Amino acid sequence: MNISLPDGLKGFVDQQVAQRGFATSSEYVRELIRRDQDREKLRRLLLEGASSPATAPIDESYFSDLRSQINRLSPK
Repeated sequence: MNISLPDGLKGFVDQQVAQRGFATSSEYVRELIRRDQDREKLRRLLLEGASSPATAPIDESYFSDLRSQINRLSPK
């Protein structure tokens, strides 16, 4: 796949590659695509959660039980 960029964008990409430690502009673009995929996944999950039925309120006992579960699973 080849992508054509105007000089201003090409300069920006080259600058990001140099400053952020990418070996090539392709690595930089792949990272941007991965981040975009992550944002899309997070958005989907948030929308699913927002449209799901309401559950019982979360209170201190919920977090206390959660801590207990984690402590039981944690290696000592």
